[in-house]
Amino acid sequence: MIEDIELETFINDVYEYYGFDLGGYSRASLKRRVSRIMNLDGFSSFYDFLSKVKYDADYYKRAIDELTVNVTEMFRDPSFYKVLRNEILPLLATKPFIRIWHAGCSSGEEVYSMAILLQEAGLLHKSILYATDINTKVLESAKKGIFPLRMMKDYSENYQDSGGQEDFSNYYIANYGNVKFSEDLIKKMVFSQHNLVSDTSFNEFDMIFCRNVLIYFDNELQTRVINLFDESLAVLGFLALGTKETIKYSIAEGKYKQVKKEKLWRKIK
Repeated sequence: MIEDIELETFINDVYEYYGFDLGGYSRASLKRRVSRIMNLDGFSSFYDFLSKVKYDADYYKRAIDELTVNVTEMFRDPSFYKVLRNEILPLLATKPFIRIWHAGCSSGEEVYSMAILLQEAGLLHKSILYATDINTKVLESAKKGIFPLRMMKDYSENYQDSGGQEDFSNYYIANYGNVKFSEDLIKKMVFSQHNLVSDTSFNEFDMIFCRNVLIYFDNELQTRVINLFDESLAVLGFLALGTKETIKYSIAEGKYKQVKKEKLWRKIK
């Protein structure tokens, strides 16, 4: 594991050479990830690794992609998706057009999960799902809708536990160890790069997902990002976070109401 002073040197040099600000990321998480990259790529010296990052732009891009990869899955936390299906979608159905933002979407599993829910509710035709991430590598993967076949058993179980009634395999075609999800789902998605650390809002949304991303940020950056979501969310819109995340310390009390004890809040004023 690298030392604290080495991590701070890495953060400062990345900002100085490339303008990418890692200053708000959780130090413990960042240390683990930098150490992991060094081990993966065979660096025994931190300063050899740092030199490679500073003077090799392609390697810098690889390092940032590795640092910002998040773990996700389809229909993660089925009880959360059951509330979405039964409580939230009927409310969104009253809108003439539905805009949804998946911030920090990673490889896109939750974007596809939401598109399936919308399709089953008869709402996909009037919905757009904006999916953003800082990591261009995972965005390219998410756009293709291709996922490992070996994950489908778990995803199918999550889907059924969330109240899904269809055969989950109806949504994809399996081929050579992977599956390709339906173009009917993909055509309602817009993928683009967005940096939650420095970029601003780009639309007004009826629902925003940002699940298990804030845990990698320090308190100051978490507050900034929550306020970015608040600016981007329509009144009576919904904000969905991960199981260990909250808006409690970032937003004025009474502005949001929690839904069914899930990490799901409705903006009420």
